[in-house]
Amino acid sequence: MPQPANSIEFQGVSKRFGDNPVLKNISIGFRQGEVVVICGPSGSGKSTLLRTITRLETIDAGRILFDGQEPGHSAKDVNALRQRVGFVFQSFNLFPHLSVMDNICLAPRHLLKLSEPEAKARAMALLTRVGLAAKADAAPSQLSGGQQQRVAIARTLAMQPPIILFDEPTSALDPEMVGEVLAVIRELANDGMTLLCVTHEMGFAREVADRIVFMADGEIIEDATPEQFFTATRSPRAKAFLSEVR
Repeated sequence: MPQPANSIEFQGVSKRFGDNPVLKNISIGFRQGEVVVICGPSGSGKSTLLRTITRLETIDAGRILFDGQEPGHSAKDVNALRQRVGFVFQSFNLFPHLSVMDNICLAPRHLLKLSEPEAKARAMALLTRVGLAAKADAAPSQLSGGQQQRVAIARTLAMQPPIILFDEPTSALDPEMVGEVLAVIRELANDGMTLLCVTHEMGFAREVADRIVFMADGEIIEDATPEQFFTATRSPRAKAFLSEVR
C-alpha cells in the first residue's frame, strides 16, 4: 500500500532570532493522517517550528511545502493557508468580550461565509463533541482553563482544517484539567486527523502518536516510532529528557 504524500514538507529550513539560531537546516515531512508529537527541552525550537508552518514566524532559509507546493506570500495566500492549518495555542486566545458560541461562530461566518444558523449549528455540534454544550452562552471568564482550551479546540475545528497544530495545549492548565483536554485531542487522533502536537505529556505521546520527533538546540535529533523512542532511543539528549519528564 503506498504511503500518503507529505502534507507538509520542510526543506532546509533555518530561522534566527537576532544572533540566536532557533531552527538549523530542518528537513522533515509530515504525512496526511499522521499524529506527530514534537518534544524536547525548552528552547529547542519546537514552538517556532509550528509557528513557521502558518507563517506566524518567517523563515530565513529553505522552503515549507504543502502537498508539494509552496504557498504564495500575499495576504490572501497567507489567510488561505491559515484556514487550512488550524492552530491551538497554549494560552487559549479566546475573545473575552464574546460568548463561547460567538467565539466559535466568528471565523466560519466571516471567512467561510456561513449563515448565522449554519454557524451556530456547527458550533453547537462541536461544543457537544467537547462536552461543553451547556456553556454556549457563557463568557470565557466563567470557564475553567480546561474548559477554555476545549472551546479553543472547538473554535479551530469549526473551520474544518485538514491539519491542526497544538502548541503545548496543556502547559497553562492546572494538573487536574490536563486530562480533559488530552481526551479531546485523543479523540481527534482516533478520527484520523493530521495532528502535530508540541507537548511534554509523554504518556499521551506514547499512547496516541504515530511518530515522536525529538528536538534539541534547533535540530531534529530523533524521528522515531513511540516504541523506538521510549525503549531504544540512541540519543543521550533524548535519554536525559525522558528521565526528567518521567
